Amino acid sequence: MSAGAPAADGFLARLIVAERREIPAVIGGFLLFFLLFSSYFMLRPVRETFGIAGGVDNLQWLFTGTFLATLVVVPLYGAIATRVPRRTLLPILYTICAAVMAGFATSLLVDPDNVWVARAFYIWLSVMNLFVISIAWSLMADLFSPDQGHRLFGQIAAGASLGGLVGPVLSGVLVGTLGEAGLLYLSTVLLLSTLVCARYLMGWRDQQGDMTPAAAASNRLRIGGSAWAGLTLILRSPFLLAIALFVVFIATANTFLYFEQARIVAETFTDRTEQTRVFASIDALVQSLTILVQIFFTGRLARRLGVSVLLVAVPVIMMFGFGLLSLAATFPILAFVMIVRRVGEYALVRPGREMLFTAVDQQTKYKAKNVIDTFVYRGGDALAGWAYTGIVAIASTGAVAIAGGIIAGLWALLGLAIGRKHDRMTKGPTG
Repeated sequence: MSAGAPAADGFLARLIVAERREIPAVIGGFLLFFLLFSSYFMLRPVRETFGIAGGVDNLQWLFTGTFLATLVVVPLYGAIATRVPRRTLLPILYTICAAVMAGFATSLLVDPDNVWVARAFYIWLSVMNLFVISIAWSLMADLFSPDQGHRLFGQIAAGASLGGLVGPVLSGVLVGTLGEAGLLYLSTVLLLSTLVCARYLMGWRDQQGDMTPAAAASNRLRIGGSAWAGLTLILRSPFLLAIALFVVFIATANTFLYFEQARIVAETFTDRTEQTRVFASIDALVQSLTILVQIFFTGRLARRLGVSVLLVAVPVIMMFGFGLLSLAATFPILAFVMIVRRVGEYALVRPGREMLFTAVDQQTKYKAKNVIDTFVYRGGDALAGWAYTGIVAIASTGAVAIAGGIIAGLWALLGLAIGRKHDRMTKGPTG
């Protein structure tokens, strides 16, 4: 920072551990994720309510349907990513997603009680949210160097948490007035608004980013490769395979908790609107706590201790969380465990995962990463959904909690290994 920089700039730079020239990009990334997550989290309580409306005993089928839909979408995304320049990939895909979302809004407006529309929307949103978030983080990994990612990704991710706070609040307040269809239309507008931020960030990268002229010119070129390049890259790389397995452990632990949440909420709250408000309240509290951790701790932890601490903290906590649930599977305990897990995942694990991709090539950032974030994640969801069903049928929900604790332990060990590998690749944390 120059000596003549305004005091406000100096305070902001110290707060977010940024150089002066990086501040506009941090703000742009923050706003992009704010709008994106406001759009998604506005609909998340609606999705959870639709999942219960279709029958808690049918959730494993919704998870399987989501995985099968991902099997269709992944090669389509790969084909599009192969044929269009990197700088136009996000705008094209976000516009397609917005058009489909508007179509669902119209369907719900015409027939709001159609259970098949509700199920189709559940599957669509479960697939779409992973894709749009993955692509946004691919852009961030493209914008910033590994050192910048360590310092700035926590603060950028705070935009997602603020959006995750505003979204459920809007959902809880407006669902009675606008209805579910109205929320979908508003969500579509917010999703399209992210394109303004994406365009600004691409301009910043061209003018201010740490890029050579050749790298800047490559943004206008196609990524290349086949539609299945992401999958083949993963199969050839032990590092990417380890990240994929790490994501499977995340999905398994999350799915076990998700099924318990659906079961306990359905037993505790019988009114559909009340269920939506409960989910919205949990989301709002999670995002409020997450913002504080992301702004003040995530970047500093990564910079001083490396990515390993971000990847290990949550699974260690979840070992104890599953232990609590094995003793008393009540709504207050479930809510506490869900809140702690989600705060840790959003504030620590997710930024840590995205930092892993700052030191890889473009095909890995845009293709392999997307396969891991969608196909692998939803595959883990589907397998975990049937595993949950099988464990409950053979034993009990208490056995599910014990299995979840074991998985969390394996998750922690793998996170430690991946984090150390990344820190070696980037020559350790700076500062």
